[in-house]
Amino acid sequence: MDAVTAFAPATVSNVACGFDVLGFALHEPGDEVTARWAEGGVRIDGILNDHGRLPRDAAKNTAGVAAAALLRTLGERRGVALTIRKGLPLSSGLGGSAASAVAAVVAVDALVGAHSSLDTLLACAFEGERDGAGSAHADNIAPALVGGFVLVRSAMPADVVRLPVPSGLTAVVVHPDLEIETSRARALLGVTVPLDAAIRQWANVGALVDALHRSDYRLLSRSLEDAIAEPRRAALLPGLGAIKQAAAESGALGCSFSGSGPSLFALCEGRDVADRVAAAMTRAVHEHVGPEVQTYISPIASVGARVVTAPGFPSRSPQSASPTCAS
Repeated sequence: MDAVTAFAPATVSNVACGFDVLGFALHEPGDEVTARWAEGGVRIDGILNDHGRLPRDAAKNTAGVAAAALLRTLGERRGVALTIRKGLPLSSGLGGSAASAVAAVVAVDALVGAHSSLDTLLACAFEGERDGAGSAHADNIAPALVGGFVLVRSAMPADVVRLPVPSGLTAVVVHPDLEIETSRARALLGVTVPLDAAIRQWANVGALVDALHRSDYRLLSRSLEDAIAEPRRAALLPGLGAIKQAAAESGALGCSFSGSGPSLFALCEGRDVADRVAAAMTRAVHEHVGPEVQTYISPIASVGARVVTAPGFPSRSPQSASPTCAS
């Protein structure tokens, strides 16, 4: 085949208490990457919807670095050209750099016909985000690749645990018209954590994992508390308290930053509750941040990255071909 297009979805990372270890995938939005055969190495033919802000140099672009890493791993000497279609806002907290890296490795893998393992795809996407974006967090990459709700016990080597998703669990994500650079948000955290905050965070992560396994929505709600990152990042988003209150009063199980923000997520029991929560959070963003806001409502997506266009190639997700994650 001459070209393959792959899609990788938006992801919510941290999930309140699970800083750098928990994440889940949405059905949409997401990024698409098209890979074509080209002369030697990796080049970027074009990037759409980024307003010219992302690097066209493949060695500095997350998708380009990830694609090059996979070609090296496979021992493939042919080159590829990539076209990236950004469906995710930049610096939104929705895993945009991870989505581009993951979509790139899935597209290139299908173009080569390698059927690489999830471990290989994860490692190459991780390298792409780390080198191309300056940092990498597998709590975005892993759910973008495999879908679902995941716990990343270790990024390198990969040890990704798929967690069960209670029936009806639905996510609301609101993206205000703001940008927060991940590096700036992480700098606010410092390098030490008070012991009492760490203990509270560990307890919440353990309780959240148990709640998912037992479909215990009350425990899930009590667990969605960030004792470490959110308090230090709160000043980055005007009206954070009011938006969280609007979510809670409308029936959300919990609400916090998606990744480093400015997007906020809320988890809800059922679509009807999610619709009310989405409307309340959107109104609160209008009042406290500004009129421009993108709102998404999605069940936790069971499928992550997938091939969407390839002549003679059936649409599939990497996990259906190579289910190597622990569960």
